[in-house]
Amino acid sequence: MSADLAREARLWLAQDPDPETRAELSALLESGDDEALRDRFGARLEFGTAGLRGELGTGPNRMNRVTVMRAAAGLAKVLGPGRHVVIGYDARHKSDLFARDTAAVLTGAGLHASLLPCPLPTPVLAFAVRHLGADAGVTVTASHNPPRDNGYKVYWGDGSQIVPPIDAEISAAIEAVGRVDELPLDGPGTLTELGESIIDDYIDAVTALPLGDARELRVAYTPLHGVGSATLTGAFLAAGFESPMAVEEQRNPDPEFPTVAFPNPEEPGAIDLAVALAVKINADVVLANDPDADRCAVAVPLGDGSWRMLTGDEVGGLLAEHVITHTSGDRMVATTIVSSTLLSKIAAAHGVRYGETLTGFKWIIKAGPGLVFGYEEAIGYSVGSDAGLPVHDKDGIGAALTVAGIAAAAKRAGRTLLDLLDDQARRYGLHATAQLSVRVDDLSLIAGAMARLRADPPAALGGRAVERADDLRLGDGGLPPTDGLRYTLSGDARVVVRPSGTEPKLKCYLEVVVPVTGPVGDARALAVRELDALKADVGAALGL
Repeated sequence: MSADLAREARLWLAQDPDPETRAELSALLESGDDEALRDRFGARLEFGTAGLRGELGTGPNRMNRVTVMRAAAGLAKVLGPGRHVVIGYDARHKSDLFARDTAAVLTGAGLHASLLPCPLPTPVLAFAVRHLGADAGVTVTASHNPPRDNGYKVYWGDGSQIVPPIDAEISAAIEAVGRVDELPLDGPGTLTELGESIIDDYIDAVTALPLGDARELRVAYTPLHGVGSATLTGAFLAAGFESPMAVEEQRNPDPEFPTVAFPNPEEPGAIDLAVALAVKINADVVLANDPDADRCAVAVPLGDGSWRMLTGDEVGGLLAEHVITHTSGDRMVATTIVSSTLLSKIAAAHGVRYGETLTGFKWIIKAGPGLVFGYEEAIGYSVGSDAGLPVHDKDGIGAALTVAGIAAAAKRAGRTLLDLLDDQARRYGLHATAQLSVRVDDLSLIAGAMARLRADPPAALGGRAVERADDLRLGDGGLPPTDGLRYTLSGDARVVVRPSGTEPKLKCYLEVVVPVTGPVGDARALAVRELDALKADVGAALGL
């Protein structure tokens, strides 16, 4: 074991307040496991616009109490004494402890902290920041990451996630933090433990969304062992809907997520139990939240006993048209560069402004004034009304309520969500999207693939000529530079390639637009073939 590595580990051990991670590190030092120590101390979790996210454990390359206290101290330094921060947390391992450590550090630095009353959905925290007039917010969550992970997300006073340069300022302040056992804790600032009235205030806000007046709907629901169930059920009942029937095995929070391989409703098999429940109770729709309930998945029956999950772009199109037709005035809708181009056509048809941003809700929320709806294809939506957006972030509860309102209105008219999608296909063309994701163990493989594509861009993909190749590192249309490539193809098709911001993946977003001149089913079948051809060629071009 190198002397420097051992010295750093012992310094960490001396300041760590957590007996579990102290025991972990002591055992590693005693065993002399250099590889394990280098994995934990050879790098640091970097604080960025997504905050922190990583595996639980000891050392600066893990999520632990020392890492969290350093992050809180950095945030306190940037904000300054007297400022107000709302703190929320989910039900993952150590989330409540990390939240209380954050409060102790903030109040020790002279700030005022308000702590949410229990594990709650992330959108409740985002709502509370603006509702309480706070200067910032923190939520402890790893969203839909595996059970071994946790994370730390920071919101600013407008209730949206931080963007540059604030993230860099906080990161620099974190680097300047000394030993956490020398930080002043628990005063002279104040800590307020919020009551459940903040949940009621949030429910009041989302039930004021344009839900329509139809309420007859049977919903099968899963929170995937997360924190969404109680809040979603309360919102549905307050809005006048029948209580959704929740998957019993997944109803209560469980940080081990025992019934799913990966706690993300987009993953294959994740909502199988919800679909089985839907079949049993003859449900009209399946709704699913991810563990911190900021995302919403939707599945519908196909009429032959099987069910299909709608894509994020399909749900985004339905929500957008609903919101536009139920709001008035000078409005904007927005999505990201990797989402379907359908939203731009819906906006143009209804005479509302359209915005396109980089990936992430932190950018969508800043698309422009009058924003009444924003979405990203990764099943994240923020639904508003004439009063604006109650949550300046993705909100899986508000989205689920609004989808229920749309589905109930369709049911009353003897129709389904699939019928509404067919209507949009006839009106705007069938916008079919798909993804190709490549997960790697070595991040250099992603950098290598991006370098190869830049050096030797493909001339054709899926039998379509590449008419234009944009390197998004150079910025485009006023957007900040980002690591990505966009290919515009002949025949109204598009491919965007970018590294994931939260996982070791290279993600490719594919879209084809097929005119509907006959049965919509024929257009869908053609789109599937064309997307398959695109996937094959893009996969070959990546060389991974």
